[in-house]
Amino acid sequence: MSLADQVLAVNDDLPIRTDKPVHSGKVRSVYWLTEADSRRLIEENGYDVPADTPLAIMVISDRISAFDCIWTGEGGMRGVPGKGAALNAVSNHWFKLFKENGLADSHILDIPHPFVWIVQKAQPVMIEAICRQYITGSMWRAYDKGEREFCGIELPEGLTRDSKLSELLQTPSTKGILKGIPGVPEADDVNITRKNIEDNFSAFNFKSADDIGLYEKLLTQGFDLITEALAKLDQIFVDTKFEFGYVKDKAGNDKLIYMDEVGTPDSSRIWDGEEYRSGKVVENSKEGFRQLLLNHFPDPDILLNKERMDEREALARDNELPSEVLMQVSETYIGIAEKITGEKIVLSDNPKAEIIDILKSTYQLVD
Repeated sequence: MSLADQVLAVNDDLPIRTDKPVHSGKVRSVYWLTEADSRRLIEENGYDVPADTPLAIMVISDRISAFDCIWTGEGGMRGVPGKGAALNAVSNHWFKLFKENGLADSHILDIPHPFVWIVQKAQPVMIEAICRQYITGSMWRAYDKGEREFCGIELPEGLTRDSKLSELLQTPSTKGILKGIPGVPEADDVNITRKNIEDNFSAFNFKSADDIGLYEKLLTQGFDLITEALAKLDQIFVDTKFEFGYVKDKAGNDKLIYMDEVGTPDSSRIWDGEEYRSGKVVENSKEGFRQLLLNHFPDPDILLNKERMDEREALARDNELPSEVLMQVSETYIGIAEKITGEKIVLSDNPKAEIIDILKSTYQLVD
């Protein structure tokens, strides 16, 4: 069995019973269950949701996305061994911790397999909720060019790259293209201010203006909880992106929840504490892969300049990365996941067959 066989690269072709198109993102695919199957699973498993809640099977993949492109490797490697299982394991760990500490629920109702979540339909808040404890990445690049205002926040003079900020900063951006909001460009992933959100809270899908404060509170509490847990492992939680949405509880009331993934190496920067104290940044997250790509190609501007997207897509499509590069990424993901969860990430010989088997035998979702 080759490593390429252990990679789950294509996850939108599973024979899960559905009457809607399969939605595939960069990493996950979503299968909306039929109304009959949703009702049956809610009843059989006692999920804490209204009986008519639409449910979906969310299947993660081992694909790796960076700079809005999917990257592949030599020898038929369409992804990174162990990446999907590592991401889900980390997210599951933090979601459980959040719930135990009374923060908020997530959209996950059940975890049939390391690659699979059963989720309830959520109405997403159209904000990438970003928290930063250190100045690095896009914030540093903007600061280095002389910008001193970031998402409406004034930054002081004299900051140095990768240094700790005096306080935790929330620097939101748009999730998807939002139209008709004064002062907000109609583009995905553009920085916004708190005032933008306050003035147009319903355009961002908030149910009330009060929920802006609640999302900020949940973002800070979640960030602090993960920071504290990682500090015990001598890892630094540098910055992260959370996503929020609304679901209904059994009584039909709206509640704001965490959704997508939290505190993973895909959605966060995590630095090694010992290395940082000695003056060196060692990434235990996807940022290491991004840096590797920037160093690998002769013209890094293609990866950083959104106006060169066609060239960037061609670069990703036409260049298979050395397999050792993807194995290095695999070690990073599996290493940090095992450190966080305290459990071994086991690579499956055939994840697709396992998923089909469990969804058929235990959940009766495969004909």
